[in-house]
Amino acid sequence: MTIALDTITIAALVEEFSRCLTNGRIDKIHQPEKDEILLQIRTYQEHYKLVLSANSAHPRAHFTDIMKKNPQTPPMFCMLLRKHLSSGKILRVEQVDYERVIRFDIESYNELGDLTVKHLYAELMGRNSNLILTDSEKRIIDAVKHIDFTLSSVRQILPGGTYIAPPAQEKVAYLSPERESAKLSFEHSGVRADKAIMEAISGISPMMARELVYRCLGRCDYLCGELNEAQKAKLSEFVCKADFEEFPCMLIDATTEKVIDFSAIRIEQMENLAKVIPYQSSSKLLDDFYQKKDSAERMRQKSADLVKLLHSNLERLNKKMVIQIKSLQDAENKEQYKVFGDLLMANLYRMMQGEVQIEVENYYEDTMPKIVISLNPAWTPTQNAQHFYKLYQKAKTAEIEVAKQLEMTKADIEYLESTLVLVEQCKTVEDLNAIRSELAEQGYVKRQIVKGKPVKPTSKPMHFISSDGFDIYVGKNNTQNDYLTLRFANQQDIWFHTKKIHGSHVIIKLGIDKDVPKTTMLEAATLAAYYSKARESSQVSVDYTTVKNVKKPNGAKPGMVIYDSYNTVYVSPRELDLKQE
Repeated sequence: MTIALDTITIAALVEEFSRCLTNGRIDKIHQPEKDEILLQIRTYQEHYKLVLSANSAHPRAHFTDIMKKNPQTPPMFCMLLRKHLSSGKILRVEQVDYERVIRFDIESYNELGDLTVKHLYAELMGRNSNLILTDSEKRIIDAVKHIDFTLSSVRQILPGGTYIAPPAQEKVAYLSPERESAKLSFEHSGVRADKAIMEAISGISPMMARELVYRCLGRCDYLCGELNEAQKAKLSEFVCKADFEEFPCMLIDATTEKVIDFSAIRIEQMENLAKVIPYQSSSKLLDDFYQKKDSAERMRQKSADLVKLLHSNLERLNKKMVIQIKSLQDAENKEQYKVFGDLLMANLYRMMQGEVQIEVENYYEDTMPKIVISLNPAWTPTQNAQHFYKLYQKAKTAEIEVAKQLEMTKADIEYLESTLVLVEQCKTVEDLNAIRSELAEQGYVKRQIVKGKPVKPTSKPMHFISSDGFDIYVGKNNTQNDYLTLRFANQQDIWFHTKKIHGSHVIIKLGIDKDVPKTTMLEAATLAAYYSKARESSQVSVDYTTVKNVKKPNGAKPGMVIYDSYNTVYVSPRELDLKQE
């Protein structure tokens, strides 16, 4: 997905921040993520929560209503901001040099009681994003990311250094007055027209460049070589003088209902392929857009070590299973060892110590073919026969033990694969910690020694209310799956699970009303499909039965059950708009 946070969006945000925050006072400062701060700002009329994020994947600035959980010990950058900016008054908010940089001028008292002005810069520029605090002379007090000579030879961001704006591109800024005199070149025939625009104009996203071509020429995929002189002139004039006074919007895939992108202006180029949802506020647009995008990205980062651990263990177990299967295949030859021992015992009178082989008749077969048996010349004839009996007994014992170990290995693989699916669907740190705790109990993760009383995982199963008012519960990990199915549910409650696919256990609590409408049944099946490995599939088979038909085998791993007397329904996984408690 392309980053749509261009200078046009920044300009709209700055206008909104300036209108809402000027003369407001900073009430509280938090740093819920290592690269993100939250400022709570009080004005005469309103209270605002302002997010400033320097996340490389999702840099942004917007108001929000969401309060993330803060670390127990505030990071150093957060403490420094509190020291310099607490109770500070926001004098002005400006966009720096038509770039993706927002500067907040904040008036506050220093430790000597003198009134000073500090500058808080939010550089929202992809992997180069940063949050930087400077004094009135632009001397850097600190930054959320320190950039030294090893990271950049062009621009260093270190405490005590002088703040220098990001180097300007050798292009005309889209928001600058010079755009009207910009010269665009469409001479490279193999280059797309929107790419040619971006080579001459800075500050616009790829989607915005395509939209300019579409609005002017009716298509967004023109190559420069396809344009005649009249079209080139028309497009150049349109790019240099176009002025969009439209509402920002979010783009939703018309088929899958998934969020595609956002834009500072109304997008027409996707025609019927996407739904265009207009917004009155750019800040609200970004808050809604990044609520899921950023959360999913951060959960991927925080679960990376668990995913790596699970993949490593699965790789080890799969190798182990291959060896065990080969051992079983080798054990299939055990009867041959017994035959060799019997034939040698029957021919002891013909054998002499020191022989390396003997040819005997195999009386176990009707035609009694002759076979050659290798011997150890250092052993007596009886010792050679006993050797094959020992091989037979060893293979017989190994076959039984390896078969048991193979079943255990398969169960471990089944458990870890199901856990991996659940890790990938975690939405909160509490959900991840619950899975860590479960893996520690199973011996896959070392237990962390915590001083004081152990903190119990706070993650609970998801609770939905169906369209017909029935309670539906969905497990977030294998321990919760066991709890829901084996302890929480009654015998007559209805249990759902994807057929032969790893996923969550889903329970419909019946209560007094035993007659479950079809709508509720389909909603529960859809939840089971959505919270499974088959989330991205279509027409997923989901089995359902009463809880009394679900059993847990002795010694089975968490979440592993067997069931019978079930029915199957086919549904397409999707996120349902149900009330959640």
